[in-house]
Amino acid sequence: MTAIELVVFDMAGTTVRDDGVVEQAFQRAAERTGVADRMPWEDALQHVRDTMGQSKIEVFLHLADGDRPAAEGATAAFEAAYDELIAEQGAEEIPGARETIEQLRDAGLKVALTTGFAPVTRDALIDALGWRDLVDVALSPVDAGRGRPHPDLVLTALLRTGASSVQAVAVAGDTASDVQSGRRAGAGFVAGVLTGAHDRATLSGAGADAVLSSAVDLRDALAERGLLALIPSA
Repeated sequence: MTAIELVVFDMAGTTVRDDGVVEQAFQRAAERTGVADRMPWEDALQHVRDTMGQSKIEVFLHLADGDRPAAEGATAAFEAAYDELIAEQGAEEIPGARETIEQLRDAGLKVALTTGFAPVTRDALIDALGWRDLVDVALSPVDAGRGRPHPDLVLTALLRTGASSVQAVAVAGDTASDVQSGRRAGAGFVAGVLTGAHDRATLSGAGADAVLSSAVDLRDALAERGLLALIPSA
């Protein structure tokens, strides 16, 4: 059994409260760019929900019927809309997320944040939370090659942090795409969390080793499996 050296957390819905902001940003972007006119909005919204966690350009490519210029314009509009909403509503962590990350790092583990957002939006969110020095690396699809559900983000986090093997990586996220990304990367432990987009059945169906109430529970879940045996109890 390989001890965990690196934890890869998703952002919105996993370590950062979403409260529908991502959906609102998609709707604003679709309306502003006309992408919403290409299919009934309820169908578009269902696709957004089903693919939550994936690279935004890939989502908009589907909504725009493969029209890349339209998808790129809508993606830029999404990033602008998300920034507006964060400015209007602020950014909040999932309760206990910061403390959990600090405990993991104090115990000698590396921690990465990954997201489907562009770097400018990712960094604005990190700055709004005051998390600039909290994690070892923060990655967007452009940093890795492909977004979720491909394994690239997890594998890039491993390479950037120097973890010894994929079995030494734990992944946690609130979407099926997060879980699938971890599974495809060969991560030693993959957890779904119930603080975001997808429910227990969806996360289990995607291949999660465990479905947790919150990312805060990850540390104990790993310890129970002997993967963090040297970390003292909180």
